[in-house]
Amino acid sequence: MSETLILIDEEGLEHEFEVEAFLEVDDERYAVLIPISEEYEDEAVIMRFGKDENGEEVLFDIESDEEWERVADVYEGYSDGSDDEYDEIDD
Repeated sequence: MSETLILIDEEGLEHEFEVEAFLEVDDERYAVLIPISEEYEDEAVIMRFGKDENGEEVLFDIESDEEWERVADVYEGYSDGSDDEYDEIDD
């Protein structure tokens, strides 16, 4: 069974995601998430782990195009099986 996460957006709406993988890129951790909704079919979301003002671990949007490209390249290697720089989710 796949792991799922529910994230709450800035408007307080809940969105459910299936966890595809956890990646480590340049000493940062990322989660690759697949929305569980027909309106977002085939769109992966990549978010960076970090700490909020209370020291809680949370996921943040990637705001830099350069950071997005680095992580997307690692994820592409993961998805085609040619890169070992990721942690698979155990079913």
